[in-house]
Amino acid sequence: MAADTNSFYQDSTRVELTDTEALVGAHQADVAVVGGGVTGCSAALYLAEQGYDVALIEAHSIGWGASGRSGGQILSGFGTDMDVIAKSVGLDAARQAWEMSREAVRLTADRVRRYAIDCNLQWGAIDVAAKPRQLRALSRTQQHMRDIYGDEDLVSLDRDALWERVRSPAYLGGLYDPNSGHLHPLNYTLGLARAAQAAGARIFEASRVERLTHGRPAQLTAADGTLTADFVVLAGNAYLSSELAPNLRDKLMPVKNYMVATQPLSAHQVAQTLPYDNAVADSNFVLDYYHLSEDRRMLYGGQVSYGNRAPRRLRARMVAKLQRLFPALEGVDSTHQWGGLVGVTRNRAPHLGRLDSNVYFAQGYSGHGMAFAGLSGKLIGEAIAGQAERFDLYTKLDHRRFPGGDRLRTPLLVLATNFYRMRDWL
Repeated sequence: MAADTNSFYQDSTRVELTDTEALVGAHQADVAVVGGGVTGCSAALYLAEQGYDVALIEAHSIGWGASGRSGGQILSGFGTDMDVIAKSVGLDAARQAWEMSREAVRLTADRVRRYAIDCNLQWGAIDVAAKPRQLRALSRTQQHMRDIYGDEDLVSLDRDALWERVRSPAYLGGLYDPNSGHLHPLNYTLGLARAAQAAGARIFEASRVERLTHGRPAQLTAADGTLTADFVVLAGNAYLSSELAPNLRDKLMPVKNYMVATQPLSAHQVAQTLPYDNAVADSNFVLDYYHLSEDRRMLYGGQVSYGNRAPRRLRARMVAKLQRLFPALEGVDSTHQWGGLVGVTRNRAPHLGRLDSNVYFAQGYSGHGMAFAGLSGKLIGEAIAGQAERFDLYTKLDHRRFPGGDRLRTPLLVLATNFYRMRDWL
């Protein structure tokens, strides 16, 4: 699904690729990667640096999907509580998964430095609470992560301490993570693709894969060409065609999320909103999230829909909500509005696996993909190179199908979301 309008990220792109072309004619590679987001570009980069002949195919352009439209938050952890991971794979494996999620953040920072990716990486992220029960939940999270997972870095913020970082009267306190942050997601994704090109990977844009023929080798077919490869990586997430992997369809729900960018703020307005430029997310089920851009715009995300139509008066509603959160932004208008699909699993844990011995996939980051998708691509690369233990930890997570089949699963999810949205109001 195309963005509603052009995104702020598209209008502030700084990273350019070597010329790409469409897939025309017959081609061969050791590894074929489908999808030009963080997962696919990360896998292509890792494998190309290991000496594999890699070809990446993207239906549109690099970063066209969620990777280039997201809130750009670089976070440890997952879209679900660690208890969900522990109940599925056991506590020891859950601890390994947590450490790998922290590794994902470090990997992101390392790649930004190593490949000189101009993406405005900034550190510090805060989960905020608007209600006493949410504040209590954040306190329990801090204690649980310290006692069970050894995370000593999370800092509890009372109302006054939070006010120093988030100048909104809406919140009672928060939980600060100095090891998470935010960046420009499109520039970062393009930077990964540029590094993959430099390592020898070929990139084909504007080439939608229409058919996957399993076998050794496997073959991908696009409108004007074919690509034969020993291994295939399916990295399309919520944008992956169901015809390529019908068995994955019922385990992933594409949810559309929206963002706006304000006009640039004055120094005074920055001081009265986010003086430390932290990434912020609230504790609601349908959450709000925001941070500042390099040119001091407020980039604000929230609102969801499950069809092709955006909510009514979306831009006006989002700007009004932002001004309620930050009275200092009264009179500030937005310059950009855009949307994109987020791939959500039923348990909100990432879904990694194999469709065949030589066909790998990763999807369903449930809003926590900017960092972990990079590690997922590397884990797939490790598995293809013969070291599958780390990848296989995530294949053991229990992923159930969404109930209702093609006709009812979206209406059922809407009902569930409305229930949790009403609970957020209490």
